[in-house]
Amino acid sequence: MKKTEAVPGGIAISTQGRDEGRYYLIKEVLPGGYILVCDGNYKKLASPKKKSLKHVRLLPEKVETIAEKFSCGGKVFDSEVYSALKAFNAQGSPEGESADIK
Repeated sequence: MKKTEAVPGGIAISTQGRDEGRYYLIKEVLPGGYILVCDGNYKKLASPKKKSLKHVRLLPEKVETIAEKFSCGGKVFDSEVYSALKAFNAQGSPEGESADIK
């Protein structure tokens, strides 16, 4: 089984806390096993949520267009993040999880 790494533009699912089961886009990888995540709806890009890597499940999928913007310093909008996660959810998650963004 291939180990998934946390990369900007990657998708993660929260496994702990009040937001359990919510899909997030990784904005930034911090040292010490933490990431900054956003969903474009409840957690905006301007104020991302700090999550421990222990409390998320990283998915092998990545939103290439947003990852490219993060790497070159381009402007990313909350609506882009929300749409990308919504489209990902509409395709169906690999293990039959809830298909709606909480």
